[in-house]
Amino acid sequence: MPNTVQEAKRYLDNAKEILREKAQKEDGFYQDKKYVKLAGHAAYTGVLVALDGLLENKAKGRKDVDWYKERLAKMDKKALNAFNGAYDTLHLAMGYDGNPVAEVSKAGLETAESIIRWVEMRTAAA
Repeated sequence: MPNTVQEAKRYLDNAKEILREKAQKEDGFYQDKKYVKLAGHAAYTGVLVALDGLLENKAKGRKDVDWYKERLAKMDKKALNAFNGAYDTLHLAMGYDGNPVAEVSKAGLETAESIIRWVEMRTAAA
């Protein structure tokens, strides 16, 4: 389990580095959407990696967003809300749209960190 949390943190660190080094922040906006998209995908992947380490997966293949939502709804409503926020912010706004507002990226990364910490605490207690 700790390996998936460490891997998730690596994805998140990569997302932060992409924004810091490549996205060219000026006056609260990122100038290069391509790197906002890459950072969003990296951070969202980190969230999924962390959750995969916690949630049981009996099915083979790729899981869709509803799979995560169903399991989190049974475990912890606050975590479900955080996941919904991460999906909207990291996956959609950043990953697909390349939203250039730096505060959006900051909020998304903070949400990702909170989910990863939540998984880390749950797996440490297990």
